[in-house]
Amino acid sequence: MAFPKPFFRWRPHPWHGLEVGPNPPHLVHAFIEISPFDLVKYEVDKVTGYLRVDRPQRTSSQPPALYGFIPRTFCGTRVAEMMPRARRGDGDPLDICVLSERPITKSEVIVNVRVIGGLPMLDGGEADDKIIGVLAQDTIWSHVEDLDELPQALVQRLRHYFTTYKVMPGDTTQQVSIDHIYDRAHAEKVILAAMADYEDEFGGV
Repeated sequence: MAFPKPFFRWRPHPWHGLEVGPNPPHLVHAFIEISPFDLVKYEVDKVTGYLRVDRPQRTSSQPPALYGFIPRTFCGTRVAEMMPRARRGDGDPLDICVLSERPITKSEVIVNVRVIGGLPMLDGGEADDKIIGVLAQDTIWSHVEDLDELPQALVQRLRHYFTTYKVMPGDTTQQVSIDHIYDRAHAEKVILAAMADYEDEFGGV
């Protein structure tokens, strides 16, 4: 029996070895690092590609959606130029939140995601956008094409999580800010910028 094509003898690195998606920037892949049930923040190890424990969640809040990144993207100069007040990109792959009607409890999975908008998160002067999408072919969210079609309570929940998930009681410093949310058209421009930043940083790896 012949091996399928492409065939990987070893596991591909989820950041560099996976494709951006079936039809970027509208339909992309997301490599999931954290599920809404996780109380520990996991992050892909940039050298090995395996998940590493970054830290226990500092507060009692839980991620309101699947959370991971879009492969073969990089938050560099182009991404930073799209966010007012950003001095630079955060140097990581572009983050993405994925809404799914059915609970997905596993991480280290790849999902197809339709992009619908995003949050322009500024973290310590670095552009750290959070793209928002829905699971492709989801039975409940399949009609959603843009962020304004989601329940506003859900959008505010995402926004609140990212503005507070690093803040501890009594902490008076505020490193994170999120201005206006943006629509699908702008989110797709951010993804294209992150894809171009990736090419600049890593070439055609």
